[in-house]
Amino acid sequence: MTAHLTRGAHPRPGHRPGTALLGRHPVGLALIAPYAAYLVLTFAYPFGFAVWMSFHDYFFAAPGAQVERPFVGLENYRTVIGDPGVRQAFGNILVFLLINVPLTAVLALTLAVALNRAIRGRAFLRVAYYVPYVTASVAVVGVWLFLFSSDGLVNTVLGPLAPDPSWLVNETLAMPLIAVFVAWKQLGFFILLYLAALQNVPKELYESAAVDGASAWQRFRSVTVPAVRPATTLVVILATITGANLFTEPYLLTGGGGPNGASTSPVLLMYQRGIEQGNPDVAAAIGVLLVVGVVSVSMINRRLLERS
Repeated sequence: MTAHLTRGAHPRPGHRPGTALLGRHPVGLALIAPYAAYLVLTFAYPFGFAVWMSFHDYFFAAPGAQVERPFVGLENYRTVIGDPGVRQAFGNILVFLLINVPLTAVLALTLAVALNRAIRGRAFLRVAYYVPYVTASVAVVGVWLFLFSSDGLVNTVLGPLAPDPSWLVNETLAMPLIAVFVAWKQLGFFILLYLAALQNVPKELYESAAVDGASAWQRFRSVTVPAVRPATTLVVILATITGANLFTEPYLLTGGGGPNGASTSPVLLMYQRGIEQGNPDVAAAIGVLLVVGVVSVSMINRRLLERS
């Protein structure tokens, strides 16, 4: 009798056929379908095509022309790894990330804590920090060129202390200056992320710490920093991904990655190799290596931040 009931058991109450495939609320699939299609068309398909290109002798041809693009295996990757310009570009972006990501996280958290307090002009300051983020890069770059060119305002103020060669034509200072520029421009967005996280920190924690005699620095270190750790993880990952895709800033600030390639980024190099020099297969191989590197660094950062 028991076996018979087991074999002929009816679905559990509330369990509908197809729930395992469509979920308990199939309408959710309809709601996310447009965004899922957008991700496939703008991210998944282009990346898959780039991977395919990187393993073939791919070149541009006239529309509709039937040409052979033979499989070449790892040849494009050997070309990329053996190219000193590629190694320099990845080294440049490493320098950029080592400066930009910590600077962004520290400044964003510090300013968010300050702006979260009841200070005069708080609304104005929040808007002021966010304005550079929504301003077109071309317009902001023009201001920085005025400030840091050879005869710019910064060098005029520094006088004999100004670096020679100047900031943007100095192989040592060009990429660090770009890192500072990007941190400044995107700071408003990351401040908003931290402000949202700070709104969820219970005030009782600060009151308890104050009663225990904790100083302002101790409350910041023991209460604020642990409470916003998920936001810090997000900030670090987003800053890493954004920095790895650096293109506009070196292209405009240093005239295409100068001096002598000292500010060339992998994405800028992809443009140069793929579009200007007509080697899209090599550019695709650079892009695949960049994606692998960014994903690896992001996963390492996440593990380190979640364990701390």
